[in-house]
Amino acid sequence: MRSWGGKIIVGLLGMLVGGPIGLAVGVLIGHFLDRGVERVQSFNPFRPYRPGEKEEVQDALMSAVFSIMGHLAKADGQVSRTEIQHAEAVMARMQLNPEQRRHAIDCFNRGKASDFPLDATVVEFRQRIRHRRHLVLVFLEILLQTCLADGELKPEEERILIRVANGLGVPPDQFRQILNMLLAQARFAGAGGAAGGAGSGQPGASRPSINEAYGVLGVEPSASNQEIKRAYRKLMSQHHPDKLAARGVPEEMIRMATEKTAEISKAYEMIKTARGF
Repeated sequence: MRSWGGKIIVGLLGMLVGGPIGLAVGVLIGHFLDRGVERVQSFNPFRPYRPGEKEEVQDALMSAVFSIMGHLAKADGQVSRTEIQHAEAVMARMQLNPEQRRHAIDCFNRGKASDFPLDATVVEFRQRIRHRRHLVLVFLEILLQTCLADGELKPEEERILIRVANGLGVPPDQFRQILNMLLAQARFAGAGGAAGGAGSGQPGASRPSINEAYGVLGVEPSASNQEIKRAYRKLMSQHHPDKLAARGVPEEMIRMATEKTAEISKAYEMIKTARGF
């Protein structure tokens, strides 16, 4: 429903000041004020869901993630056993129930098809989540995590992800920032930066470097202490389970989205120790 408050109020004020001409000018000004209010409200990530909308958004998120995951697995021409194991590992980390698992497998297989409509799938997903941009970032982060499960991002996978990000309206610089941060987190965990990381507990595993710790937080080594603290608080807030749940992220994906907090916390503690604050 469109807002009429600005048109009425400013229009009446204009009529009192300038008569009929003032009324016309006031209505015009009020129109632009109402449009501005609508635009702000439409991008409000905390606006309430209408009945049934949250479930629709969650279903769209799950379907799009697993179908595009299947498309990414087929990016090099064939789906390897390792890539299937990666998909199964994601399902296990999300702790999907049998029905959800069947749905995820169906979506994954659909994404593997040679005629999978990637661009149309991205457009449909964007339309279904509307202006909830926080879900776009969670969506991209989970896709990137699955691609980085083997420790590297293949060129063909990166090309697909760039298409997805572009279709979702994510600027290239922002996508690159997210990618670089997740790559740093993967390297940090692989070097034993967090308990349970790929390199932790392995004989001869190297310790993560301080530069890798800065990369985990998405800051430069030259950043001030205050900038580092802000980056840390922002990342921890973005991955807080309660906030993700309030924004409509499915519980199954929250488990995966919050896994990175271990690396974030460890990297922050490493930087604090090095800097002495």
